[in-house]
Amino acid sequence: MRARGETGQRGEEAAAAYLGRRGYTVLARNFRVREGEIDLVAQRDGVLAFVEVKTRADSRFAEAREFVTPQKQRRLLLAATQYLAAHPCALQPRFDVAEVYWPAGAAEPSEIRYWENAFEA
Repeated sequence: MRARGETGQRGEEAAAAYLGRRGYTVLARNFRVREGEIDLVAQRDGVLAFVEVKTRADSRFAEAREFVTPQKQRRLLLAATQYLAAHPCALQPRFDVAEVYWPAGAAEPSEIRYWENAFEA
C-alpha cells in the first residue's frame, strides 16, 4: 500500500518530466499559500502555466480533469495571484491541467493528458 500522498507526488513528478520533454521550464513545485496550492508553475514561449496535476488509476468513473471543480479553480486563481505578486513577470498566465493515469502496481503512468487553458480565470 502506498503512503498517503505518494500517488499524487509521483503524478506530479511524471507531469513535470512530461512538461520538460515538451520544452517547458518548471519554475516551482507545490507553491503553497493560505488560499491554496499550485502543483507546478512552468514557462514556455511567453506563457506562465499554472498546472494542476490530477493523478488517478484510470478514467473509469470520470476524467481526472473533472475533479478541478469551480471551487478548486477559485483557489488556484487566488494562489496564482499570490505567486505573481511574489514573482512579477511579463509572461501571459494560463491555467492548465495534467491528467496522469497511473494504474495500481504499475512502475510508470499508462497515460498523461495535458490540457492547455483548461479553464478561464
